[in-house]
Formats: sequence, structure tokens, C-alpha cells
Amino acid sequence: MSGQSLTDRITAAQHSVTGSAVSKTVCKATTHEVMGPKKKHLDYLIQCTNEMNVNIPQLADSLFERTTNSSWVVVFKSLITTHHLMVYGNERFIQYLASRNTLFNLSNFLDKSGLQGYDMSTFIRRYSRYLNEKAVSYRQVAFDFTKVKRGADGVMRTMSTEKLLKTVPIIQNQMDALLDFNVNSNELTNGVINAAFMLLFKDAIRLFAAYNEGIINLLEKYFDMKKNQCKEGLDIYKKFLTRMTRISEFLKVAEQVGIDRGDIPDLSQAPSSLLDALEQHLASLEGKKIKDSTAASRATTLSNAVSSLASTGLSLTKVDEREKQAALEEEQARLKALKEQRLKELAKKPHTSLTTAASPVSTAAGSIMTTPAIDIFSTPSSSNSTSKLPNDLLDLQPTFHPSVHPISAAPQVGSTWGGFTPSPVSQPQPSAGLNVDFESVFGNKSSNVVLDSGGFDELGGLLKPTVASQNQSLPVAKVPPNKLVSDDLDSSLANLVGNLGIGNGTTKNDVNWTQPSEKKLTGGSNWQPKIAPTTAWNAPTLNGMHFPQYAPPVMAYPATTPTGMMGYGMIQFM
Repeated sequence: MSGQSLTDRITAAQHSVTGSAVSKTVCKATTHEVMGPKKKHLDYLIQCTNEMNVNIPQLADSLFERTTNSSWVVVFKSLITTHHLMVYGNERFIQYLASRNTLFNLSNFLDKSGLQGYDMSTFIRRYSRYLNEKAVSYRQVAFDFTKVKRGADGVMRTMSTEKLLKTVPIIQNQMDALLDFNVNSNELTNGVINAAFMLLFKDAIRLFAAYNEGIINLLEKYFDMKKNQCKEGLDIYKKFLTRMTRISEFLKVAEQVGIDRGDIPDLSQAPSSLLDALEQHLASLEGKKIKDSTAASRATTLSNAVSSLASTGLSLTKVDEREKQAALEEEQARLKALKEQRLKELAKKPHTSLTTAASPVSTAAGSIMTTPAIDIFSTPSSSNSTSKLPNDLLDLQPTFHPSVHPISAAPQVGSTWGGFTPSPVSQPQPSAGLNVDFESVFGNKSSNVVLDSGGFDELGGLLKPTVASQNQSLPVAKVPPNKLVSDDLDSSLANLVGNLGIGNGTTKNDVNWTQPSEKKLTGGSNWQPKIAPTTAWNAPTLNGMHFPQYAPPVMAYPATTPTGMMGYGMIQFM
């Protein structure tokens, strides 16, 4: 069976629709192709374990779900992917696996689809048992033996006696589960089982290195232990010798399948005299008769055994360092290839420069065409006029062009209202901005009158009101006879009050503009109360109609403008 099956494609499409990239990658890494999982899929899953926003239980459940498949290829590749993540992924992944009560329940797995299925089902059962034991070991000691620090100051060399006697059997159980894979070179016939064997080979080297350092620590403390501890230690050492023989056979299979001889460590066994020395020491603690042995001979035997085991550990360390160096070189080669590919892509693209003053940028015929950016807050100006100063009041409405209906000059109605008749003809304003002519509202429009800009600064802003002193008189603007409002506000108000007929420009004698002080009425035979003078007005008239029920508003200013009044300038719109 070769190539992705239709089921693989449908499953991947379903995960694409649901938007689960992790499940889709798991599906692609465990297809029905008779080959190991692709490196790009494994690298993606490793990166997922390092991301904090990735759900690790969901990733593990996706792998467990693939192990329920009936095909040995899918199940085997699921186990390989899980093992790869346990070794190279973030520690969170193996922590989650160790926290589960059960992992892979494949002790009865059997693929009956073909002869190859029968053969591979045996190795699937053994492989799943090792992965379960690897997770159980992490649960018991809270670290992975294949990743612990090694050396004179390593974890296993500095461990106390009590803890050492409990930890070494855990390593032995994991080593037994690994060696129980028991594959021969003629059985490594496809890419799937070869990928599993390579992971087991690397685990065997690292696991045996930790195992070897634990035995060295045990031998150094053996002659200082109590009787029960010596008995346990002797049993551990005997099992170690047995497993050393089995690991040597495992490494021979690795050499037969084509693994480089430099990647296979040299195992040096301790002298057989060491075992005799350990047994004699235990017999002496139990009170049995033994051959006389001096402390010097025991020390020499122990030193020789430790040195041989240390050389084995050094060989294992060199192999591990060589593997790390090879992985580092491979990553550097990949990084260099990516850089070269990126440089080629940049060389094919035309060079474009983006500036803040020109956006967007368009390239056509090898030239860069820039379009000026549009400022939505600027005031538009006409094409045939020079740039004007910004209008503070109308900057936020650049496209507002009101049409003002000027009021034509009409004879004033003989009343205090001074009504005007609006002209039905509307004339468009030539200016692009809002230009309201107040002269056409209150009087005849004169084209020869130039407005005074004394109330505005050089930017067109409204100046603050100033208070004139008592000795300083306000300037009086010259107003035409038929004009009610001039450029100066004070003069305009005075002129308007004069036209309303209040005092004819002078203060009436019968109008008291100040509040009279309190007076006491003395009475008398000839005393008569004064009657407050009244002001008569005519009924307002608008368009020839009289409104007697409405009275004109009471004026708040006298006929003449008193000194000290605050002068304001009219608002000028540009």
C-alpha cells in the first residue's frame, strides 16, 4: 500500500473545514503511506507543543484516536509521532502523558489484513508497552532519564543512597521494556519500523548512560552501606551485567542496519573480580566465613571497575555530543538554504520605496507613480485663487457651500421694527467657503465698502474683547445714511437704537436708567403721587400687516453708548 488513501484525504479535508490545524497535521503525519512520518509534520507538531495557546490534551487525544485505526501503518506511525514528541517536544507533552491513568491499550492489537500486518502487529504491541513504561517512569521520578544532566556533577552521580536504590530499578524497568522490542536486522524491512528503531536506538544510548552513572554511584557507596542496602545494591549490579549484554546485542543490530560505527558507543565491562568483592563484603556483613581480603585489594578492584564504567560513560557521552553537533549542523544548513531562497525572492521583486508623503505607490513600466495623500482635515481652496488662511470655525466642513440669499435694499417701514423685504432672487457666492454678507441683511449692499479687519488677527481668528478706558473714546465709523450696521459693533448698535426712535439719539429726561434710591413719602394736603412716564410705540408691521398684540423688545441699551462699554468686532468669515 503506497500513497495517501482516500480516507486520509477526506479526514484531512474535514479537519480543514473545522479549522483544526493540529488535528489536520496529526492526520497527515499518520497516513496509510508505508513510510515514516514526514519531518515537516513532526516539526510543526513540536512547535505546537512549545506554543502556550495550543491545547496539549487535544493534541494527545488526536494521536490516541489514530491508534484506534485498524491499519497497522496508521497505528505504528501514531506511536512514532508520540515518541518523537516525547523526546523532542516540550516537556508539557510528556507531563500530560504521565498524568493520564492509561495511555496505549494495544496489548491485543492485531492487523489481519495481510501477512505484513501480522508481523508488524507484534512490534506495535512491544513499542506501545515501552512508551507506556517511559511515561510511568516520568511519573515516578518527575524527570526523563534520557534528558538528565550527566557527568561528575550529574543527577545520578550526586544522588543519595536511599534515593539511588529506588531510582535505579525504575531505569531497569524502562530499559527492559526497550530491549523487549527485540528486532532483528532482517525484520527492518520498511520505513515505518525503521523510524521506530532509530528512536529506540537513541533512547537506548541515553538511557544506558544514565543507568551506567547510577551504577558507578552505587559502587562508590557500596562498602559504606548497611546490610540490607548492600543486598539490594548487589542485586542491582547483577541485573546491570545482564542488561549490558543485551544492550550490546541491540547495538550490533544497529550496526547491521547501516548506522555509522562512530555513532555506536564502545561498552567496557567491569572486571569479574569486582562481583566477587561485592559478594564477599555482603557475606561478611551477614557473618559468613569468607576468604581474607584486605582493604587495599578491594579498593584496587573497585577503582578498576569504576574506571572501566567511566570509560563506557565517556563513550556514550561522545556519541550523544556527536548527535547534537549533527543536528546543529543540519539546522544551520536549513537556515542557510532559507536565507538564500529569501534573497532570490527579493532579487526578483522590483525595489519600491514607501514614503509617508506619497501613498499609495504604484509601479508601472519600471517607474514609481506616487499619488499625494488626501488630508481630510484640510480646507479646500479654489484652483484660480491663492492659498487662504485656515478658517478656524469651518475647518471641519470643507465641502459645505451654503447658498446665501442676499436681501435687496428696500424702503424701510415706518415702525420701530425696521422690517425688510427679502429678495426672491438668489445669487450664488463665488467663494468656495462659507461667506455670509451681513451687510445685505441689515442694509444696502455696497460693492465699494471694504470691511475692516481690526477685530481679527493675522490668522483670521477672533480677538478677545478689550475694555476701553474712561479717558479714551471709541472710534466712530462712518456709516452711510441708509446703512443700519457698520463694521464697528458699538457704532452699529448706537445707530440701530437711533433708528428705532428711542430718544432720537439723546437720552430722554423722563426715562430714569439708574435705579432710584428709596424715598420716604411725607404726604401733605397738596401732595400727589407721581405717575411713571410711559413710552408709546406703534404696532409692529411686517409685509403690510399690523400686529397690535405684540410689543417690541425692551432695549437694554440707552440711546447713546456710555463710555467704558466693551467693544467687540464683528465675526468675519473668510
